Amino acid sequence: MSDFLTVNALSKKYENGFEALKTINLRVKKTEILALLGPNGAGKTTLISTICGISKFTRGKITLAGHDIVLNYRAARKMIGMVPQELSLESFETVMNTLRFSRGLFGKSPNDSYLEDLLEQLSLLDMRNSQIIELSGGMKRRVSIAKALSHEPQLLFLDEPTAGVDVELRKDMWLLVRRLRKKGVTVILTTHYIEEAEAIADRVGIIDKGQLLLVEEKGSLMQRLGQKQLTIELQAPLKELPSKLSDYHIVLGADRQSLIYTYNMRSDNSGINNILSNLTHSGIIFNDLQTKQSSLEDIFMSLVNERVA
Repeated sequence: MSDFLTVNALSKKYENGFEALKTINLRVKKTEILALLGPNGAGKTTLISTICGISKFTRGKITLAGHDIVLNYRAARKMIGMVPQELSLESFETVMNTLRFSRGLFGKSPNDSYLEDLLEQLSLLDMRNSQIIELSGGMKRRVSIAKALSHEPQLLFLDEPTAGVDVELRKDMWLLVRRLRKKGVTVILTTHYIEEAEAIADRVGIIDKGQLLLVEEKGSLMQRLGQKQLTIELQAPLKELPSKLSDYHIVLGADRQSLIYTYNMRSDNSGINNILSNLTHSGIIFNDLQTKQSSLEDIFMSLVNERVA
């Protein structure tokens, strides 16, 4: 499958010399869900604003479905929907008219049936004749999402879509994103909720200080960089680690009645069998074994901390 979105050597530098984006290269396939993770100020919003044509870039090239976003701005922009962090809605307009107006701006013919279906998916159908000012913050966020989808875009950007919203809306958003993918929509979301990326993304990109550190399939990223931790619950406390275990990355728990062994998931030989055998030969009885796999958050923090160090 050919690339749907390509970003080549993209850089953005402000007049004061601050470089917000540093030679970003990115390839996104059709119907892919890509999550961009990064701390505040990392460049996530700047990157998607630049791809959308809202913010100008200094160097590089961006193409969407073969359209250069500078040379063929109108054709490219019609294919894009964006849900910004900050709500931008007309307070005294109704929900339905907000969607109709947004759809019209992109040259789409009226289609109330499509808009009503969209509102139903976002639990907004009963409020279609309500003014925006009458809605709660969470409902306004839903309207903002519906507005971005009103012209049936092929690429949807979600900039921190569930920041400050309730758990119910967050789950509704995840369901909506999955439905959109089935309909052929490509989704790129920025988030600092690690569980959001784990729940819905195909690939994860990690961005920090304007640099895209990596873009990788979620599963392989966790497999490549993740670690596992084995906790061995002992029947009786130990004063110190047996000498036979000194060659392994094992620490004695604070209660001195557990052993904690951290090992790389990529390793063909974890060493667990040898450890358990050595415990038995040392006369140490264990009651239970528990394993824990590192999360995407653990991996994210380790990558960012490596750069700080």
